[in-house]
Amino acid sequence: MLNSKRADIMCAAAIVFAVVLVVGFALFGERLGIQPASSQPAYMTRLFDDSRVHTVDIQMDSWDTMIAEASEDHYEPCTLIIDGETFEGAGIRVKGNNSRSLVSKYGLERYSFKVEFDHFKKGATYHGLDKLSLDASFQDNSYLKSYLIYDMMDYMGVPAPACSYTWITVNGEPWGLYMATEEPEEAFAKRHFGPNYGALYKPDYRSLEDPNTDVALQYVGDDFAYYDNIFRKALVDIDDADKRRLIEALRVLSTGENLESAVMIDETLRYFVVQSFTVNLDSYLGPTGHNYLLYEEDGRITMLPWDYNLAFATYTLGMPDAENNPLKYVNQPIDTPAEGEVMLNRPLYHNLMKYEDSFSRYYELYDEFIASYFESGRYEVVIRKMERLIDPYVEKDPTAYCSYEDFHAGVDALVQFCDLRAQSVRGQLEGTVPSSYAEQEAGVGHLVDPGDFWLPDLGEIADIKDGVG
Repeated sequence: MLNSKRADIMCAAAIVFAVVLVVGFALFGERLGIQPASSQPAYMTRLFDDSRVHTVDIQMDSWDTMIAEASEDHYEPCTLIIDGETFEGAGIRVKGNNSRSLVSKYGLERYSFKVEFDHFKKGATYHGLDKLSLDASFQDNSYLKSYLIYDMMDYMGVPAPACSYTWITVNGEPWGLYMATEEPEEAFAKRHFGPNYGALYKPDYRSLEDPNTDVALQYVGDDFAYYDNIFRKALVDIDDADKRRLIEALRVLSTGENLESAVMIDETLRYFVVQSFTVNLDSYLGPTGHNYLLYEEDGRITMLPWDYNLAFATYTLGMPDAENNPLKYVNQPIDTPAEGEVMLNRPLYHNLMKYEDSFSRYYELYDEFIASYFESGRYEVVIRKMERLIDPYVEKDPTAYCSYEDFHAGVDALVQFCDLRAQSVRGQLEGTVPSSYAEQEAGVGHLVDPGDFWLPDLGEIADIKDGVG
């Protein structure tokens, strides 16, 4: 009898202990670095389910005022109804730099937007997401540039923002087809790097007239003030220790030695493979040097993807010195994906490629990417699948920058560019196509002939100027 009572007491104590343990893990497990069985936040299976086009109704009284004052960055209150669910207390504002000014210049109203779910209601989220972008596909007749590149990055193991297509209405009235994109803040960092994530930045210049050495990731000293374009653009909370670690990483990067102590080498090479393939000149490897995310953890840095509406060599189209040169861009060299001073002033690429091991690994990753993503036909499967999905929405898009026919021409052009580019990169990897500007200028090997490929089909400023919306 005594033994039976003792056994009952022990069982009861074990049950209590188990309950306490389960509750403790539920409340504090992530703080201890213990990941739940599924680390995917709820918003990933809702708005960012990219197998369908979602609906977002923006309900607000001040819509016309916000559009009229598009140059301002202040948030206006709104209620969002996403796939039938209502979210009150959100804030919305117009986003963009050059795209915003050009949309305004040509008298259009199809801006991109930022949405903060907790802007007017503290603690509010969309199933764990506090901010997203609604991107208008500016200078992208295919509507697919960003979606495709995020898929490429994800395929290559590079942490990329989630995205999906959404049919936007304003107070119940049709507005247009947009791409919803996960803003890279706490939820993004936690999703990719766990609860103990590092520091995340989106470096950007105040003015192109400034040196912007920090945006280029150049080390110029230890003073925090030298890196204002990085630190003021932090996307998560940072402190002085975070700043010192980043500056030290840039110092090591500047020496070109022991880079493995300051750079996540394999991760960064994977990013540059996709970045150079897509000929994105409005980026770190372009003249502006921005439009990337910078991630630092334990003193080591890497780049993450952001903003691709001007990729596939469409950055200059419509500018005074526009260069509609498909021969050049289809054959953009993979060894030196930028020219002259730009290349020399991008140490995260230039110094990394000085390492023989890094350069060899870059070629290995490129070979894998071309074989498994392009030569296998995966890229066209992705493009055509999404073309079919969004087709009826593009056809009825009331604010579209281009015609329905231009949309299909843009999709076809995207497929053609990827095919030609993959042929050129394969030749560059095998030595039959020149892989540096020096070799191309010397006439080494043979360039891939783009035939009748017409680069402006992918989207140009003229489409915005003559917008059909």
